Amino acid sequence: MAVPLAVVADPRAPHSRRTLALDPGTSILRAAHAAGIDITATCGGRGRCTSCRVKFLAGPVPPPTIMDEVQLGPALVRDGYRLACQCAPTDAATVQVTPPLDEDGFQILGAESGVARHFHGLHPDAGVDKQLVKVALPREEHHQTSDVEQLGAAIGLPPADVAPAVLAGLPGALRDDPDGVTVTTFGGRVLAVERGDTTAMRFGLAVDIGTTTVVTTLLELASGEQLASVSSLNPQSVFGGDLMSRIAFAQFNPANLRRLQARIVALLNQHVAEVCRQSGVLSKWIYKVVVVGNTCMHHLLLGIDPSWVGLAPYAPVMRHPLVLPARDLFLKVAPEARVCLLPIVAGFVGADAVAVALATRLADADALRVAVDIGTNGEVLLGSRARVWACSAPAGPALEGAQIRHGMRGAAGAIDRVTVDGDVHVHTIGETAALGICGSGLIDLVAGLLGAGAIDATGLIQVERRDALPPALGARIVQRGEERQVVVLRPGEAGATQEIVLTQDDVRQVQLAKGAIASGIAMLLHVAGIRAETLDELMLAGGFGNYVSVESAVRIGLIPDLPRERIRYVGNAAALGAQLCLLSEAERGHATEIAGRIEHVSLAAHPDFEQLFVDAMNFPAA
Repeated sequence: MAVPLAVVADPRAPHSRRTLALDPGTSILRAAHAAGIDITATCGGRGRCTSCRVKFLAGPVPPPTIMDEVQLGPALVRDGYRLACQCAPTDAATVQVTPPLDEDGFQILGAESGVARHFHGLHPDAGVDKQLVKVALPREEHHQTSDVEQLGAAIGLPPADVAPAVLAGLPGALRDDPDGVTVTTFGGRVLAVERGDTTAMRFGLAVDIGTTTVVTTLLELASGEQLASVSSLNPQSVFGGDLMSRIAFAQFNPANLRRLQARIVALLNQHVAEVCRQSGVLSKWIYKVVVVGNTCMHHLLLGIDPSWVGLAPYAPVMRHPLVLPARDLFLKVAPEARVCLLPIVAGFVGADAVAVALATRLADADALRVAVDIGTNGEVLLGSRARVWACSAPAGPALEGAQIRHGMRGAAGAIDRVTVDGDVHVHTIGETAALGICGSGLIDLVAGLLGAGAIDATGLIQVERRDALPPALGARIVQRGEERQVVVLRPGEAGATQEIVLTQDDVRQVQLAKGAIASGIAMLLHVAGIRAETLDELMLAGGFGNYVSVESAVRIGLIPDLPRERIRYVGNAAALGAQLCLLSEAERGHATEIAGRIEHVSLAAHPDFEQLFVDAMNFPAA
């Protein structure tokens, strides 16, 4: 018999209460998702994080599972918290979705403004042409012709090159404005026929679909001017924070695959509406869209089953560049607008890595450089004009705040900077009351504790040595039961309403994340047969890479210890690469050429990787 379960999404919103009927053995998470209630499950519902926690407000509280105990800890378990992915109530109850952190004002690295100024030699040639033409209409019955044939004669193209969707509005357009119509073409194909002179209206979108965030930028195609940009969290993250979790959700399940595709398409259409609102541009004047993303995001956007990407040998369904009409993806731009997807390198090195190589000119210079796109699904590129290598270095969602006891994304109230001297000092995004700690703050904190001797090179919190630390700092090093902790903030400090701690397991999560990035860099250097100190430059790309402190990143061993003038931030290089391909068909062709040159290095398959990863897990000695 089904069990009635009342779910309260937000106690501040009276209409957020929904009553579900749970079949026996069905978890709260699965039932909520089936009913369209968003409960975030960063780990994909495997009981490996705390993002899906709920609190029982009424009815009997089910006994905790072992994962409840491990992830939530005894205090939250006693307070009636359970992991929604692990809990299948057998009695009527009321639960509240994770008491919401007021995560707003997200700190998402958007697109660079004005791509043309970054590349002074770039001559915009987007491939989208508009011309005002006068079409001689059929006038006599015995004249065997048609509207589309007359149009083709006027522009020098055969009727077959007129997209079918254009035909529906063609008669009215030709006859409503006898002085001429504007014909839009791309790659020798007619995309639109519009009344009057709209030749000045040529716009395009550059889209970077990341595992965690999505950035959409509207550009004027003739000048390269950025007119609007909008960024959001990827709504697919409700079903898993990392790629493997998302693949597992979709695996061999067409219904779940459609849900993931529908989510990203809906977000892109929201972005289209927003950039058009900001700029005053009509969506029907957007004729070209360039999309970059990792292999999984690429497949999900196209509705391609990514199951085999998640299974050895991790082969993508396709790697070649693709151009398709916007109507095939239900994007609300010009129906025949061309959506261009850049080529993929391998199962976990996608079009975003190609865009980074393009934007940084990594493959076009004699200098030997490394580009590190630090993120949930990070990638490392190493090379020069001679050769280019790439590997996947997935830091996982820990640096986005997931799987960290008091972790959160980079939103208002997140601790984003930390200094440690005789005590712990924090700064929060927006300089508001502290709610939790985000990735950049986490790296600062661990680096500072390492420098102070509160954490050793193996990552162990030094409870036994706390008396040797400055008194204020030593008082923050505690052991509660079997768990070692650092009390970052006590209630009242920096406006915190509750204690914010760094646990021993949090440190281990940081070690795993930084170990993935550091070992990826080390492996490419090993394969290339070069030493880190010989690198001409190391470039930090991506959202997280541009907020993390270089000093802190070097101190924990996330990146090699190079002279600081050889380390630089390069912004959202993937989004910049997408903009280059939007504005220039030559650049889009160059991206395909670069993708063909990149040599993929499979970390797991390399015999030396295990030792490199183990070494990268430890922190550098002081």
